[in-house]
Amino acid sequence: MQRSHLWFMSPPNVVWKKIMDLKNYRKDRNGIFSLNVSGKMIDFQMCKGRKKAMVCFEERDKESVIESILNHCLDFFGSSVPFYWRFDYLKDYFVPKLNTVSLCIDICLEKDFSDWEKLETFISSSPVFKWIGLETKAAAQSFHPESKFHQVESIRIVQLENTFPFSAMLRHFKGRQATVICNRRINSEDLIEFVNRWKSGEAFQRLEYLTLDLHDYGDRIPIGVPQNQILDEIGVKYIDAKKQPPTHTVPKLYDWNYRKIQLNTYPIMSRAYVVRQLDNRVASISIGESAFRFGVWDKTEEEFLELISQHP
Repeated sequence: MQRSHLWFMSPPNVVWKKIMDLKNYRKDRNGIFSLNVSGKMIDFQMCKGRKKAMVCFEERDKESVIESILNHCLDFFGSSVPFYWRFDYLKDYFVPKLNTVSLCIDICLEKDFSDWEKLETFISSSPVFKWIGLETKAAAQSFHPESKFHQVESIRIVQLENTFPFSAMLRHFKGRQATVICNRRINSEDLIEFVNRWKSGEAFQRLEYLTLDLHDYGDRIPIGVPQNQILDEIGVKYIDAKKQPPTHTVPKLYDWNYRKIQLNTYPIMSRAYVVRQLDNRVASISIGESAFRFGVWDKTEEEFLELISQHP
């Protein structure tokens, strides 16, 4: 059964508050009580362990129940509060058609997963997601180049086995922020291709931030990235060694941490940068033993260097 929850962001501490835990339990498990929610009588039951009320409904009533609860929340909190619908471990390929809610989904695929066509159909028939987290052990097929998967604003891909290369994950990505976690020795040619496609203006024109983290999930030993080879082949430029490099960070489009949200991306402070031919835009590059970070500035090279000169 799919786990799904409706959350809202609670200022000033900037934490997530869960409004609804959606589980289709049998009605004979716990005590049932009914409430009038936006004109619709809905059954709830208590989860004794979590001490939270959960919705109890028949499968045929799922969409109307969700819409009624959301409308009630909007009446109570107002439309200025960010709402997010989060799915854990996609199973039944259901997503509510709620225009006032940003859709965020975690998709965890088993090693023997093979129904890529069904997954593609689900994503294509849904509104564009604000965030998709994809964790896979499967031998992945590429999504169609025009798939809505590539249009999502922010993605997080966890690739636990050596089934497809970094370049295949992001080749058609049109969003703004991406995090990739790999359990493989990265091919330096993948990173070189990524940077060069950005530099030429061929791809990733909306990209603000990308981070690639490499892990060995067997013994937790970081896997090295061939730093010098990559920097040489992408035509990197360097800030004067006497100058303090600026720190790149942008507001996160989405962050899943129900205790404390990290508002900004991981800071990049590097002397290395590249310039996009299309509009002379600058991107800072940081390469470590187990991480590659790429942050695009909203500045031309001239503006970027001027920024540096103002902060010696």
